Amino acid sequence: MCGIAGLLRLGEKPVSKDEVQSMCDAMVHRGPNDAGYYAASEVVLGMRRLSIIDLETGHQPVHNEDQSVWVVFNGEIYNFKHLRADLELQGHRFYTDTDTEVIVHLYEQYGEACVEKMRGMFAFAVWDANRKKLLLARDRLGIKPLFYSVTGGRLAFGSELKVLLQLPEISRQLSWAAVSHLFSAMCTPATQSIVEGVQKFKPGHLLIASAEGGIQIREYWDVDFAPDYGKSEQFFIERLRGLLEESVRLRLIADVPLGAFLSGGVDSSSVVATMAKISAGPVKTFSIGFTDPDYNELDYARQVAEKFGTEHHELVIEPNVLDVIDDIAWYLDEPFGDSSAIPTYMVSKLASDSVTVVLSGDGGDELFAGYDRYLVERRERKYETIPAPLRKAAGLVGQAMKQGMKGRNFLRHLALDGPARYLDANMLIREFDKASLFAPDAFREIQHHDPRAASLALLQKGKGHWLSSLQYSDIKSYLPNDILTKVDRMSMAHSIEARVPLLDHKLVEFAATIPPELKMKGNTTKYIFKRAMEGLLPNEILYRPKRGFAVPLSRWFRGRLGPFVRDLLLSRTSIERGIFRKSYIERLIEMNDQGRAMDLQLWTLITFELWCRRFIDESAFRRAVPASARGNIRPRVERERAHEAGGTPVNCS
Repeated sequence: MCGIAGLLRLGEKPVSKDEVQSMCDAMVHRGPNDAGYYAASEVVLGMRRLSIIDLETGHQPVHNEDQSVWVVFNGEIYNFKHLRADLELQGHRFYTDTDTEVIVHLYEQYGEACVEKMRGMFAFAVWDANRKKLLLARDRLGIKPLFYSVTGGRLAFGSELKVLLQLPEISRQLSWAAVSHLFSAMCTPATQSIVEGVQKFKPGHLLIASAEGGIQIREYWDVDFAPDYGKSEQFFIERLRGLLEESVRLRLIADVPLGAFLSGGVDSSSVVATMAKISAGPVKTFSIGFTDPDYNELDYARQVAEKFGTEHHELVIEPNVLDVIDDIAWYLDEPFGDSSAIPTYMVSKLASDSVTVVLSGDGGDELFAGYDRYLVERRERKYETIPAPLRKAAGLVGQAMKQGMKGRNFLRHLALDGPARYLDANMLIREFDKASLFAPDAFREIQHHDPRAASLALLQKGKGHWLSSLQYSDIKSYLPNDILTKVDRMSMAHSIEARVPLLDHKLVEFAATIPPELKMKGNTTKYIFKRAMEGLLPNEILYRPKRGFAVPLSRWFRGRLGPFVRDLLLSRTSIERGIFRKSYIERLIEMNDQGRAMDLQLWTLITFELWCRRFIDESAFRRAVPASARGNIRPRVERERAHEAGGTPVNCS
């Protein structure tokens, strides 16, 4: 549980420890009890740490025997014990019990190929003082975040965007490419943050930087969807069971209280069931529900909790979340349109009262084809049997229709082909509506950036079966940019670490060999995974209708939160930014009031406006740390120190 930051000198401008300290201070929630720094003339490394274990030797940065190699690290290396034993046989000497130290010795032994040995989630920086070279790396699936910028003759990096915003050379100018992507996909793109000049580091990539050699970035891992039709269904079932159990077992290594998020869906229930099978004592589980029965799944979560005898905790969210919305926007770090960030924030807060590590079920929909949109795409592929001229003519009719008219979007959608049609079906604001959303000057800016281009490239890169192409695209974009971003930011807001056993890269690679016909069979999504869990989970859990982690925001916006939405989005401050048309926002609110769910569009606008107010408008940003960031951290630290005194194994990150 850490946040990392650093500066590398590439030109004449110097670097200083004070600058990196201010960067680290902006992410105190990632590690409120300890800070560590390494400073040299060429580089400064910094980190924040929640020091609850290995207090004497777990301090970062960590170095090798002669202090020529230094590392700051965020994440967990789950196979560190095996790696350490192997490195010790090769003569490496360790001075800590942390998985962090494994990284420096792996680097000594294998250079940049060290990342290929690691099994875990990570973002780290290694400084090689002899070679005057910096290595940055991010885990294969993008579980842990990393931002960077090259400006003013320096490379800056950090675990969060707000870390880099501490530097004076980072101007807080909107990236129009990211803005356009946000209002298409509810999140910013894989490589660009909402701030111009600050990039996201792509999953499965590493970066080598030095003053002499400049910057080189390369991909070290990719997933290859290559169905193995030579294996039986039973083979895949048994192998999935074994890999899931192995992955969960690795993620139960902890010397602090540990639990699991439990929604009552297939993925989280499978993780909890596997934990219960392995664990000696009751598993702690945490669930969120709503007073609105159409969105409440607590009964399913309780059923799973009762079956496995977990120590179950639950919270019902009321539509009175105004007190936390501003904090959520701050912790999200960027505007973010996925409203399930709200329950994720609340369930993380609930869990933080009892544990410091949670296991989540994220990733199952991407690996095993669980999204309903895959079923929709299979159905819509039949449109391609309609002659193209007829479909194009229908599209022209749709273009002539006024916004809001019934059938308008369908006709325009019908005119599209293949991947473009799939992307259109899943857009927040379709491209042809953006001229209505954005004010003229802003629209001229975003017109230069088509958010569909990168997504189309991913869909076209996926080989073979159309379903595999969709899964590949989601693993490379939706999963890291939305799902994992949400889980990381909302869990770290409460200084708890979320581990994702379904995204162990060995499990991901195996899932890519399962034929698509075994992932979506008839109208059953995640068919093979559900078959693998039969006997472990009740059929009423496995085969019940799927629900996403949805929030009744559209109803809240028609009720108690309505005045808040209007006061924020139609305020003078918001309108005078000159980014959005007031008439379009009024229309969205009106349509939502009339019963058409416009909650995601409105939520995206809300987080955008709150982000602008906090990160652009507030001149005193450098002091802006919400009081909630300091809320219950100290009591939990004391509780976990007491837990540590009970003699649990040490695994310090």
